[in-house]
Amino acid sequence: MPESPPSAPLFDPFAPGFTDDPYPQYAAVREAAPVYEHPFGFWLLTRYEDVSWLLRAGLSVEDDNVADGPLRQLREAIYGSRSPRASALSMLDRDPPDHTRLRRLVTKAFTPRAVRALRPRVTALVDGMLDEVARAGQADLVESLAFPLPFAVIAEMLGTPPSDHERLRELTGLVVRSLEPVIDPEFAGAVADANVELTEMAAAMIAWKRANPADDLLTALIHAEDEGAVLDDDELVAQTLLLYIAGHETTVNLIAGGTLALLRHPGGLAALAQNPDLVPNAVEELLRYDSPVQASRRITLEPITVRDVEIPAGAFVMASLAAANRDERFWGPDADELRLDRQNAHQHVSFGAGPHHCLGASLARMEACVAFERLAARFPDLALDGDVVWNGRMNLRGPAHLPITVA
Repeated sequence: MPESPPSAPLFDPFAPGFTDDPYPQYAAVREAAPVYEHPFGFWLLTRYEDVSWLLRAGLSVEDDNVADGPLRQLREAIYGSRSPRASALSMLDRDPPDHTRLRRLVTKAFTPRAVRALRPRVTALVDGMLDEVARAGQADLVESLAFPLPFAVIAEMLGTPPSDHERLRELTGLVVRSLEPVIDPEFAGAVADANVELTEMAAAMIAWKRANPADDLLTALIHAEDEGAVLDDDELVAQTLLLYIAGHETTVNLIAGGTLALLRHPGGLAALAQNPDLVPNAVEELLRYDSPVQASRRITLEPITVRDVEIPAGAFVMASLAAANRDERFWGPDADELRLDRQNAHQHVSFGAGPHHCLGASLARMEACVAFERLAARFPDLALDGDVVWNGRMNLRGPAHLPITVA
């Protein structure tokens, strides 16, 4: 890691307490420098209008297009030749025409009808998990609901074979740190090793599925075809890992972070219990209030101008979804408040926008709606039962432990 700048940067994700509550920093940057060049070599956009434009602007997402400079040198110093995102093959990391082809192939297997068909199963899973919480009287909501629900759903949806869930959870928790512009060097080797191990596990899952086809997403991906194009072996592994990781890591944060937001705003759960029809809009507001994915990256292929500031070609630009979702210029003076009936809550950017809009948005919404509806109905007087522990991530940020009591 290079020496710190002489004075603290305006945006400092390594500052104590940032991962617990980054919103004061976002507000400061949004006011003082909405188009901000960080000393480490990346750019940050924090206002809603700019973030929304950038997401739709058709810029690159391929890290190989980052120009030589402080950020590239820093990432090479941290990762060496083992960067887990170098020449990555998932649709999250590819530009057209590869992105277009991959997304069409995956979309054919990831249909809205398939998501709707999962609702009874999701409801049964949630009810079973809440039965356990009721019996115990207290629980860690992350361990009892927020993690096991989306993990079970995406595993069943893909049709993956029995596996070491604890090991998968540990590995995916490491790999998602590669989504951050800069990480602590002590994690770099572990992230690279986790990426290798996960790739081997995904390849083994696919080999098992080829021998045991079924009516599931992974079988559909293996046989997906678009105008004669199919996924090659490496692309299949990459899409499988993307769906596996994105299918649970982000929803964990939505359910855990959303529950915490409701608990910190008295009457939130009771309001949902009294009016279940409010739940879908409440989910949109919870997504806005504390975005499960805090930022999305883009790389400029030519100079662009934002608010009279020129960002050069080859720049790594972070669109701060979380900051945009609290921008008073768009949301009004109560942008920092949780309002479950906010009429335009659905205009949040938590699922991104444009070509890379989250493919699993409908699945995440459905899981969250079921989780909050059943949680509110069963435990309208749910309460915190100790200190919240955050997961320490800048991007896929959320509670790691959320102690609650139902007594």
